[in-house]
Amino acid sequence: MNETIKILTIQDISCYGQCSITVALPVVSAFGIETAILPSAVLSTHTSGFTDFTVRDLTEDLPEIRKHWEKEGISFDAIYTGFIASQEQLDYIKDIIDSRLKEGGLVFVDPAMADHGEFYNGFDQEFADAMGELCKLGDYILPNTTEACYILHKPWKETFSKDEMIEMAKELSSFTKRYVILKGYENEDQMGMIIFDKQDESIEIVYNDKVDYVSHGTGDVFASSFVGSTMLGKSPSSAAKVAGEFTKKAIEKTVGDETHTYGVKFEQAIPELYDLLKEF
Repeated sequence: MNETIKILTIQDISCYGQCSITVALPVVSAFGIETAILPSAVLSTHTSGFTDFTVRDLTEDLPEIRKHWEKEGISFDAIYTGFIASQEQLDYIKDIIDSRLKEGGLVFVDPAMADHGEFYNGFDQEFADAMGELCKLGDYILPNTTEACYILHKPWKETFSKDEMIEMAKELSSFTKRYVILKGYENEDQMGMIIFDKQDESIEIVYNDKVDYVSHGTGDVFASSFVGSTMLGKSPSSAAKVAGEFTKKAIEKTVGDETHTYGVKFEQAIPELYDLLKEF
């Protein structure tokens, strides 16, 4: 029997609204990967489109959880970080990576802190600078253009040319051990991901057909399926293709449902993951 792959994902639990751990846990698990969670916070809902949501910060719990895992000898083949609730948590997460990641294990950092030119509620440039330091521990980082601009102290704009995106990916290579997966390149009818490998300075662009629909949580769907694909041995370009197609299918299953405005119906696309893995 092959040894089970074990991943830890560190991000918030939004009890309602398809994002963060409520995406990462089912999606990564669907790849046959044992997925443990470490919540950074518990929210009644996510913060986009809801008002008066509740938030419980779990910063104080993180070091005690790490100590217990050390005592039990619990470790992981990969650690995947998403929404982190505070700058203080970033230091605790570095300790968890240092102590609980197996030798040769992988780190995936989705610097989930901003989109559409603005920080999420409660974040600022100081947090972005600290997040850049966490990214330096990542074998893969997966920023969108807004997050990339904040990390690099560059002005954001609605659209970037292909050459601008490639240059930005190259600049981001100083914030990763190896791979930059830069999301958000658009042409007329396609979405593109710029993949930069700092080891051989190679560039690949992976495209998926664009769906004219904007929703919260699609970045989490992409990142989680990218992590799952990579851990099953896919190259970065193949993993990005699987993740992009899976995200597109989740969006397509949501379009037309005017009551479903808080996320995408990724659950309905999960049965199609096996075919995507075979195709790409």
